Amino acid sequence: MKFLTEFIGTFFLVLTIGMTVVEPDSSGVLAPLAIASILAVMVYAGGHISGGHYNPAVSLAVFMRGRLGILNLLFYWIVQILGGIVAAFLVLYVKGGGAEVPAEPHVLHVLLAEFIFTFALCYVVLNVATSKKTAGNSYFGLAIGGTILAGALSMGPVSGAAFNPSVAIALSMLNLSPWHNLWVYIVATLIGGAVAAIIFKLSEPD
Repeated sequence: MKFLTEFIGTFFLVLTIGMTVVEPDSSGVLAPLAIASILAVMVYAGGHISGGHYNPAVSLAVFMRGRLGILNLLFYWIVQILGGIVAAFLVLYVKGGGAEVPAEPHVLHVLLAEFIFTFALCYVVLNVATSKKTAGNSYFGLAIGGTILAGALSMGPVSGAAFNPSVAIALSMLNLSPWHNLWVYIVATLIGGAVAAIIFKLSEPD
């Protein structure tokens, strides 16, 4: 069930992004709130089953933290990417296509924005959802969703605020970001997750 849970969570995350961002009838300034909300509720819904990652960068961080095996990591990545792809196809069908012209952001700006907030997201996940010191808390979903809300509002105009390789692939499929920039998102988000895991392990070596 944990792989199905990761598929479902990633699917709804990407579906919400596409439906609220792509014209016609985008949600405008309310899009970040909708995206953060669906992530928070899906984390609450699936956290006890799969950990509620819905993001290959988060899964990498949890793997490096020692809470996920290598085989599970690979399967998590597969189902997370598939969930995002299926959601993107559904958005394309419902919306009648993706964005007319993809954004062409500055590559270095994208690299920095995606790294910084993927680091923040993974750092928060590790601290609120895997730390012995915060075990049993009831706010983990709100903390994770709040990080995405802050990231989307602050970095959305810079990079599109993917903070997630599965989302980055979907953004390219929806023509919101050019395919030739996909590598920037993949590299920045995975490095962000890895660095967050290293910092967490230094702060909590046990």
